[in-house]
Amino acid sequence: MSTFYFIDVVLPIPIQKAFTYAITQEEASFLKKGMRVAVSFGSNSIYTAIVLEIHQNAPTLYEAKEIHQILDESPIVSEIQLKHWEWISSYYMCSLGEVFRAALPSALLLESETVVYKNQVFDDESLLNNEEFLIFEALQHQSQITIQQVSDILGKKKVMPVINQLIKKSVIYLREEIYEQYKPKLEKYVRLHSKYSDDQSLEKLLSELSNAKQQHAAVLTFFQLTSKNKAIKAKDLEKKAGVSGAILKALVEKSVFELYHLQVDRISFQGNVNSVRNLNEFQAKALFDINESFRENEIVLLHGITSSGKTEVYSKLIDEQLKIGKQVLFLLPEIALTTQIIARLQQYFGHQISVFHSKYSINERVEVWHNVLENQSKAQIILGARSAIFLPFSNLGLIVVDEEHETSYKQVDPSPRYNARDAAIVLAKMHQAKIVLGSATPSLESYYNSHQQKYGFVTLNKRFGEVKTPKIELIDLKEKQRKKQLKGHFSDTLLQYIQNALDQKEQVILFQNRRGFSPIVECVSCGFSPQCPNCDVSLTYHKFKHELRCHYCSYQRAMPNSCGACGNNTLETKGFGTEQIEIELKTLFPDFVIGRMDLDTTRGKFGYQKIIGAFEAREIDILVGTQMLSKGLDFDNVTLVGILNADALLNFPDFRAYERAFQMMVQVSGRSGRAQKQGNVVIQTYDPAHSIIQQVANTNYEKMFEEQLQERLKFNYPPYFRLIKITLKHKDYAKVDLGINWLFRALQGVFGAYVLGPTAPSVSRIRNQHIKNLVIKIPPKQSLSGTKKQLQKIRNTFEAVKEFRSIRFVIDVDAY
Repeated sequence: MSTFYFIDVVLPIPIQKAFTYAITQEEASFLKKGMRVAVSFGSNSIYTAIVLEIHQNAPTLYEAKEIHQILDESPIVSEIQLKHWEWISSYYMCSLGEVFRAALPSALLLESETVVYKNQVFDDESLLNNEEFLIFEALQHQSQITIQQVSDILGKKKVMPVINQLIKKSVIYLREEIYEQYKPKLEKYVRLHSKYSDDQSLEKLLSELSNAKQQHAAVLTFFQLTSKNKAIKAKDLEKKAGVSGAILKALVEKSVFELYHLQVDRISFQGNVNSVRNLNEFQAKALFDINESFRENEIVLLHGITSSGKTEVYSKLIDEQLKIGKQVLFLLPEIALTTQIIARLQQYFGHQISVFHSKYSINERVEVWHNVLENQSKAQIILGARSAIFLPFSNLGLIVVDEEHETSYKQVDPSPRYNARDAAIVLAKMHQAKIVLGSATPSLESYYNSHQQKYGFVTLNKRFGEVKTPKIELIDLKEKQRKKQLKGHFSDTLLQYIQNALDQKEQVILFQNRRGFSPIVECVSCGFSPQCPNCDVSLTYHKFKHELRCHYCSYQRAMPNSCGACGNNTLETKGFGTEQIEIELKTLFPDFVIGRMDLDTTRGKFGYQKIIGAFEAREIDILVGTQMLSKGLDFDNVTLVGILNADALLNFPDFRAYERAFQMMVQVSGRSGRAQKQGNVVIQTYDPAHSIIQQVANTNYEKMFEEQLQERLKFNYPPYFRLIKITLKHKDYAKVDLGINWLFRALQGVFGAYVLGPTAPSVSRIRNQHIKNLVIKIPPKQSLSGTKKQLQKIRNTFEAVKEFRSIRFVIDVDAY
């Protein structure tokens, strides 16, 4: 009796369970956990799946299909990675398939496309109607066409009825073609034809080419380059010889040169490497304390004030790990930050660094994936944003989470809604690696954990080079308005500071955490304000393109000349964003260069690099920006930072609003006076006596921490209680309302008073989906896993109700 073999696989789809497929004995002996296989799922779709287990137990509920093909020679996902995926799936209450889709670069997820072939025996055209004949005729000229091409030929989207008729008449048959998306980058190289291996033949060649000057020059240049004993790139030869590609092509046709291709990485480093800079006494003490703390704790929180030189301490820690042959993961919250940190770390570690984030192309990310998997020398240090935690590390020794307080580490949409900082802590534990969380303004949770001795704690409270912390001055906008000392959105004091800095050839950063020109356009006559048709939010005016734009769904339209409600030409803008500040500055300081850094100006792969590079090179005098500016950037010539409207940061309906406002203002202030000279910070506010603004002015983190901790304890919020947020979305408001009320009653029956809601968020409709929220608070002694099991049961019951099935049900664990 023959033995049957099966594999359990995870598919990149939001379904909780694994699926079983049949394999042969030979396949069973070849396959390993973590390899990719192509499998058919559903009627005719083909997916990339990852092997979880190889066994001999046939599924009981369905007959196992055979796999389509094996895609790898060896596993591309490690066992530790799969364990980490399972933890993310379980902790953040999402399917393993969703984690798989988020983790793997999309080029490693093969795509299938249905291809139409002509049945060679069919020849009776009279059986076909007009549309069917068009397809038949196309197949006379091509051996195969895709469904997409059929759609183009017929000029309509719904083509399956026509296809099905053609299959019935035996005119065509269908097959799924699999496309590998990753294309290695090939570089063109030149070598001399083998017949010119001796001096005699070379002399003859050069005399033959004496009349063709450019070809002669190309050959001579080739000999100059060969003296360096390196393979010669075609483009280098063209550049050095000053010839075009056509000249090279002519020499290839004459059999003088041969062209060949070599696979190269898309990301490479050229330059000299220096040894890690010596630390000052405070940094050296912090390094010693971290290493001492690592004896007791796996996790250490480094609380280093802005400009204290945390990166140099990280560099020493990285150096120690590389010496013992370990890999290092360096996480950053914002892609803008990687630009500066790459440059800094490359001075010390050169080509041992690889970068991994969403602004790199799909193919570049696949290369980094393979380099990490194979533990290549060029992937010993991985620098990346949150998605870098998914890479296949085999030998991880250290994780650095810089600016650990940043909200950007939390994935909001789509699922998995993980926090990269917390997931990195679990990853470090699985690899028995150490982890450093660094920040000038740590999150309340991390600081609290260090007080509870869960984390080691190290401080670095002296700025590098003994530079004093910046002087912070508060400007009372109410007072300035009363005395008519405001020019646009600038107080006379701030303008004086800007002028002084510019006179001394110093640079200025101005912070306004709202992009666009104006957040609200309003009619003075009737009060009407243009709204987004898809979201419950007013449209933001962008002056540069003279358009209104929604920052939630990207809807845009031209700025109207008159009010859409009363027809009067009395539309005015209210509030202000970075674009308006930039325009005002150009009027106030026409002889200086004004730059802007926000989501609108940093689109594209090198958007950040261009702006940061220009500012570092002192080509920009004043840089206006949103929160991107607050995240660890280092500019040595900035002596003034202006915060234009501090109150806008405080007035948010969120229990973290004060903590975040403090972090943002202190971080932005920290960009000032980072070299020799003490910097200045000017904060404009309508409420200078506000406790948070006073704490920022005195840079008093401890006071803010104690105050906020008391508030959190009083109202049952983190770090004392855990939160799970549930969001329902649907285009029908009545359906969402009915669903959320049913859910509230069901949850209240289990969790009692710890269920908050139902509430509508401040923007309660996005992309035509109405939104309602519930929050479950989990007390310290209540089991988190038990709570999740109860919640999952209620969710299953909810989704079994026919009326609720179409409602989107979103769970966000640790939603903060």
